[in-house]
Amino acid sequence: MTAPDTATRPPSPATPDVEQAEAAIVEHYPRLVRLAYLVLPPSLGRHRRVLTAHSLAQRALPRGRRSGGKAAAGARRGLPGQRSQRGQRGQRGDRRGGAGGNADLGYAYVRLQVLRSALEAGVPLTFRALPRRSRLPAPLPQVWGLRLYPRSGGAEELALDQWLATLDGPGRAACALRALERLPEPEVLRVLAAAGVADPQAAVAGSGDPAHDPLFASPEFDPCVLQARPTDLLRRRRFGRAALAAGAALAVCGALLALPGGGWGADGAAAPPYARNAAVEQALDPAKLIRVAPALWRTSSRTGFSTWPARGDRVDDTGLLRRALAVWARPGASVVASATPGTPPGPPMGPPQLLFAGTVDQAVVVLLYDGLRVVRYAEPRTGTSVAALDFARTDGASAETATGLVLSRVDGNVRYLIAPWASGVGLRDLLKPGEATVPLKLGPDGVTPPVPSPAPAGNCTSWNALSLTGDGSTRLVTDLGELTPARLTSGAPGAERDAAEGGELGDWSRIACLLPSVRSAGVRTVNAWTYAKQQLPEGEGTATWLCTRAETWTGVQDRVQAQFLPPGAPLAAQAAKAEGSPACGPREPRVLAGVLWKSKAGQWYALAAGSAQFASLSASGGAVNGSATGNRLALKAPAGTQVELSGKLTDGTKARALGQ
Repeated sequence: MTAPDTATRPPSPATPDVEQAEAAIVEHYPRLVRLAYLVLPPSLGRHRRVLTAHSLAQRALPRGRRSGGKAAAGARRGLPGQRSQRGQRGQRGDRRGGAGGNADLGYAYVRLQVLRSALEAGVPLTFRALPRRSRLPAPLPQVWGLRLYPRSGGAEELALDQWLATLDGPGRAACALRALERLPEPEVLRVLAAAGVADPQAAVAGSGDPAHDPLFASPEFDPCVLQARPTDLLRRRRFGRAALAAGAALAVCGALLALPGGGWGADGAAAPPYARNAAVEQALDPAKLIRVAPALWRTSSRTGFSTWPARGDRVDDTGLLRRALAVWARPGASVVASATPGTPPGPPMGPPQLLFAGTVDQAVVVLLYDGLRVVRYAEPRTGTSVAALDFARTDGASAETATGLVLSRVDGNVRYLIAPWASGVGLRDLLKPGEATVPLKLGPDGVTPPVPSPAPAGNCTSWNALSLTGDGSTRLVTDLGELTPARLTSGAPGAERDAAEGGELGDWSRIACLLPSVRSAGVRTVNAWTYAKQQLPEGEGTATWLCTRAETWTGVQDRVQAQFLPPGAPLAAQAAKAEGSPACGPREPRVLAGVLWKSKAGQWYALAAGSAQFASLSASGGAVNGSATGNRLALKAPAGTQVELSGKLTDGTKARALGQ
């Protein structure tokens, strides 16, 4: 196709008044649209050609307003041959300009604009230059849900349409000017040159036989007399659904981008509000948070988490506190939540107490307390990728168990927030009872430096515990993977005491490596009780029997273990265990357990020991059958024998072994 040559285009004719051009478009609109339809490339498809032809005719108005007299004079100088054109129209009975030259000037101008735009629309788009307006899809008119076509003609019209498709744009323009406008060849050449055609002579030479010109008036080429058909209905339905989904996604993305703070709103990672309740709204108001006086613990009748003051460098950050409260009440999908067994994860029943709000390592941490639970909220210092929410049940906490809270765990290290009444903090390895405690220096807000977690690598070469001094006593606590560290004690049920002396620390050094079995179980205290010592057969020394009871904050599902410690062994062996048993506790301060033990000579024995409440013991099963007076028993037994133990208490009551 020969493209219009805009570089060598002749000067444009004078521009008429907008009113003149508009009158010409309105009067000759069908002929202008048919002219554009014939010149446009058939590759656009009939539907798009129809809409584009209408658009080109409607956009042919001049941009400015000019004087009618000057415009008419300029038009006569710029478009010679108008009088001959008018004379031909008069001979053929075709009046298309109204009366007077101003009307002819307006029509000639808009016809030239339509012709130029139609020729430009047929030039392929390239990356070398910006596309002209006529090459872009028409903004108006628009048709939705319908396909528009001119009426179908006969075989001659079909053949003519196929022949037109073989011509280039200038060739089709020459045919249209000759057949529709009935212009003589010199006038066709002038109009083509004014429209920017590079070789008008070649366009006229290839425009075909004038004998077929009457066919151009057929409805086949009339874009103003149309028939309509629906578009692809199934495809339109699929596109509608896809557009709806894309619109919803765009709306969500826009809402997220519009949120303040780089991605989080005022409520942070909280889910949308599920209800409007006055009590709930009050509980989630940062201004309603309970903050106790720094020295309240000194004068209160009860010492626990309820007497902790608010500490940290972000206690006045209203935005942070609002996010923490909102996430507590409505944790969203990006919140990683956890709760110790038996801890309800619901929202607070009223305004909670603020314990801590501050920056810890690479996170911002908030600790809240509602009388039943301690809640830890954490978010990254930078970004809003995820938030963490941890629940721990702490009802009934006292000075002995409200000694500290875990603030963070990073790279195998733990930071604690220590109770305000602790005057000294140290780090002790339970597996090395003979070593002195390493003092720790607290921060101004009562935060410890990072201390290694107990058995961080999964092995048990060390087990760290905190030694807390205050109120004239020293307490040991250790991290069991929860918010609240567990208190370690020693002694018989009902007479437990903090494990701080040499002998008690020695017992804990033998059983500390069994603590992973009660990790993340909501443990409040762990008590170790040496309930019996037994002389081993064949004179191999004295063995120690211990009972370890891990009591939970819920008071149920306590875990009990019986351990057997032969002489010279570095660690105790588990002899029996039970969950939810009252053994070794204040309700049932007794225990009975047994093991199979092999002497140095290779003889296997069934050993059993009970607490002081047992008057006699008996064993049966396999090749073993015997009894003994007192709370100790030793019988020869084959290797691998399953033995059932039972005993009789001093009051005559029968009792079974732990775990049986």
